[in-house]
Amino acid sequence: MKLKYVLDKKYDKQFVGMSSKIVRDNFDDIYKNSQKYLKYTQQQYQMAWDKIGQKFFRYIAKETGYEWFYPEYKCVVSVANQGISNWGCAPIIIRGWKENPYGQRRITAHELILSHYFEIYKRHYSEFGLSDNQVWALAEIAAFALTSLTKTAKNFWPWDFTGYYTNHNYPQIVSLQNRLKKVFIERKNFDEYMLIGIKMVKKFEDIKP
Repeated sequence: MKLKYVLDKKYDKQFVGMSSKIVRDNFDDIYKNSQKYLKYTQQQYQMAWDKIGQKFFRYIAKETGYEWFYPEYKCVVSVANQGISNWGCAPIIIRGWKENPYGQRRITAHELILSHYFEIYKRHYSEFGLSDNQVWALAEIAAFALTSLTKTAKNFWPWDFTGYYTNHNYPQIVSLQNRLKKVFIERKNFDEYMLIGIKMVKKFEDIKP
């Protein structure tokens, strides 16, 4: 299992406008003029990630009880988007190019966990009939937990003291996130954590990203 940072103009352009002020009309020029910096960032991100990559993938497989469903994930280094996961459709995520190579690791891990959570749900829990938005909410919350509430996770980004933070861009999930913190800490296993989360999220029918 590995993560490969790549440049993919076509894929990046699909999501223009989701998390930046870049618009389609100027995307091509910006992308062309950023090539040197994109390639440098791609190399730096890869080197920084590879220092923890295998340990991280083993950690998530152990904590969730599920091996990763793909042998390789791709991370598109983006000029237009800060961070986008894939909701269980393909092993690919997006990360913005203007970050510190080591500082980018936690959010990159977060996006990977989102994709992994969606795969777990769709392959093993889909009979519960949650909407994609409800699964997204649980995936986001699980990613916050798995990147902050264990000793192993803290070792991956020891400079990060934000913990299980709630001052993020999704205030609509904070109430559920707070309720699930204790559930995660006291869980017998990840299956129990997922089942309780599934039960709780059904009270949030209109939740959206």
